[in-house]
Amino acid sequence: MSRVGKAPIQIPSGVTINLAGNLVTAKGPKGELSVKLHPDIKISMEDSTVKVERANNSKLQRSLHGLSRTLIANIVEGVNKGYEKRLEIVGVGYRAETRGKSLLLSLGYSHQIAFRPPEGVMVNNEGNTVIVVRGIDKALVGQIAAKIRSLKPPEPYKGKGIRYAGEVVRKKAGKTAA
Repeated sequence: MSRVGKAPIQIPSGVTINLAGNLVTAKGPKGELSVKLHPDIKISMEDSTVKVERANNSKLQRSLHGLSRTLIANIVEGVNKGYEKRLEIVGVGYRAETRGKSLLLSLGYSHQIAFRPPEGVMVNNEGNTVIVVRGIDKALVGQIAAKIRSLKPPEPYKGKGIRYAGEVVRKKAGKTAA
């Protein structure tokens, strides 16, 4: 039995869950999200908990069991609290500024890069060197943070570029003078 899959999901107050076949919809103070699950996965709701069960013990069912439970837990937490990813900009002259809904990045190129996030994700900057990506969809927040990081990933010699907050960049030694 999957250790992740058999754990029940606690539904906080203010969040409502709607089960319609294999479509799970969560509504909360931050918004509404839905996820479509595999038809063989059975979802049951008792009081303020949601349980996920599988039909049999095949390899596919075992792999979908924990995944389905995690997807439901992510949408419940997303509509209740939301998700946030922080990025740090390291480098002389590298900076970010918010203009309207878009983010202007100066990353050492000959031009500034204007990044406009999709609907449902907010991108702000704190100071000149910290970018905060917020939203209710965990996968979308992570994808947008990865896309911003890919504009100038940290290089291994000086560590300049955009990195996740707390990310450790391993530095290489470089050439030595003879």
